[in-house]
Amino acid sequence: MGFVDYEVKGNIAVITINREKALNALNSEVLDDLEKVFDGVDVNTVRCLILTGAGEKSFVAGADIGEMSTLTKAEGEAFGKKGNDIFRKIETFPIPVIAAINGFALGGGCEISMSCDFRICSENAMFGQPEVGLGITPGFGGTQRLARTVGVGMAKQLIYTARNIDATEALRIGLVNQVVPQADLMATAEKLASTIAGNAPIAVRACKKAINDGLQTNIDDALVIEEKLFGSCFESYDQREGMANFLRKKDDPAKVKHVDFKNE
Repeated sequence: MGFVDYEVKGNIAVITINREKALNALNSEVLDDLEKVFDGVDVNTVRCLILTGAGEKSFVAGADIGEMSTLTKAEGEAFGKKGNDIFRKIETFPIPVIAAINGFALGGGCEISMSCDFRICSENAMFGQPEVGLGITPGFGGTQRLARTVGVGMAKQLIYTARNIDATEALRIGLVNQVVPQADLMATAEKLASTIAGNAPIAVRACKKAINDGLQTNIDDALVIEEKLFGSCFESYDQREGMANFLRKKDDPAKVKHVDFKNE
């Protein structure tokens, strides 16, 4: 679809931003294509997504500066809202989304990676929020998600200085979960996605919602959110079979079997 490719591999799928000549920079068309692809995902079949960029140089180099350079105040705010709405859709998507970061993740690229559940990157990855060097602020959630991910002090330092950091530093500050050789990036991401997809999908979805929703409130209200989602898992096929298999294994290891979770 335009600048965004979608490939299903069993119960996982890969979404690739494919604007390689522009280092996968985000313009309005790319954002529209992203939204259409996410809207078209069959979450009853696909249990985990991987988001990546085409080529070996760039995940997403940022928002398209050529498009932004002539925007008015009102148009700039509307462009920020467009990006924020789509990134929020990714962040709250029912199933997990893993960012596989293959190179530059600057500005909007860093921001879209933070809207994913977690980040795996190649050794050549570079991260940063360079916007103040361009006379603007981060506009697709960078001022909010970076502080929530790496802490307020580190986020302010990175944003105020517009400094890029490499994969090693990104791992040290907790911006990414794992750094791997570029040749191993997609295999690593797909293995993680397959592991997630092999677990009970109802429970995985409930965990994602509990974490995301709980972070937006105080601990007492967050625990109520957890209790309700915990309770919602019971009486499902997945819960009954998962626990029955555990008890079989405890009673007689020879009786253990693979549980084919059904998302029901």
